[in-house]
Amino acid sequence: MASIFSRIVSGEIPSHKIAENDEFLAFLDVFPIAKGHTLVIPKKEIDYLFDLDDDTYTRLFLFAKSIVPALEKTVPCLRVGVSVIGLEVPHAHVHLLPLNSMSDADFSKKIKITQEELAALAAEIRSNF
Repeated sequence: MASIFSRIVSGEIPSHKIAENDEFLAFLDVFPIAKGHTLVIPKKEIDYLFDLDDDTYTRLFLFAKSIVPALEKTVPCLRVGVSVIGLEVPHAHVHLLPLNSMSDADFSKKIKITQEELAALAAEIRSNF
C-alpha cells in the first residue's frame, strides 16, 4: 500500500505545495508544530532516509536547503531547523522547522491552523522564492 506521502505525490491527496521538481516535493505539514513547518520528501517511496543512495540523499538536502530562504522571508524566525524522525510515515522525509527557541521543536505540541491559513501561507512562501 502506498504511503500517505506517495498518495500526495500522485495527487490522490491534496497538499499545500511549497516547491517541487522531478525528484522531490516540499509541502506544509497539516499537523504542524510551528508556523511554516514543511515536509521535504523524495517522490520515490523509500521508507528509511538512510536507505537513500548517496546522490539522492545529497540532492534531497540540497533541495531542502533551497526552500529555506523563502521560508525565512515568510515566517520570521531565528533560524530554520531540520529534523529527521521517520517513525510516523514509512516514506523518507525531513522536517524544516522555523525556530525561535528550542521548545519550538517539540513534536508533542501541535499548533492550530486552518486549511485556508495553510493555503495562504504556502502561496506566500512560493511568492518569496
